[in-house]
Amino acid sequence: MSKGEVLILDFCFSPFCMRVKIALGEKGVEYESREEDLFGGKSELLLKSNPIHQKVPVFLHNGKPLCESTTIVTYIDEVWPSPPLLPACAYDRAQARFWADFIDKKVFDAVGNIWRSQGTATESAKNEFIEILKQLEGALGEKHYFGGDSFGFVDILAIPLTSWFYAAEKFGGFKVEDECPKFSAWMKKCMQKETVAKVYPDPEKVYEFVAMMRKMQGIE
Repeated sequence: MSKGEVLILDFCFSPFCMRVKIALGEKGVEYESREEDLFGGKSELLLKSNPIHQKVPVFLHNGKPLCESTTIVTYIDEVWPSPPLLPACAYDRAQARFWADFIDKKVFDAVGNIWRSQGTATESAKNEFIEILKQLEGALGEKHYFGGDSFGFVDILAIPLTSWFYAAEKFGGFKVEDECPKFSAWMKKCMQKETVAKVYPDPEKVYEFVAMMRKMQGIE
């Protein structure tokens, strides 16, 4: 299903890049992925395409750049409308956007607070993270996915962030499965989807990357 050339400026451990790749996978859209060296030297294309933040992902559709993963996933859903990622009902769409915003503002930062912390601060960061996941469990309720029976917009935004959970567990000394079993079951269900599994990084490798980041930031 082609509507022109699609290129992603990518980074293998970025959950935000993963969001874009999963959304394209759900739509059956072919794309080229170009890995960026975020530490050794960002490409001219990245600096030109995202001069404000100079971050990945950058999504180029027929040469026109878009930044910020939630904006990109929304764009993908509009340009390639089938199958839809957002619910048909206006109320449900608004609810999906509310939870998407909650996830964007809370989850990744909470993971970062754990691996960047030391001593007693780690326990506090862990408790805050678990509380956020419990709120998401409440939103999930008894549904298979956040949108109901089908994997959709909120799931696509949330599942990539879980690739960093193993690192948070290691540094925080806990297990998501023990604290939030319903959320953990949702994670496993999403992981069975081919569009997720084929772009999901090895959590051990993410953990090693995070350990390197801790060293770079002088946290040990």
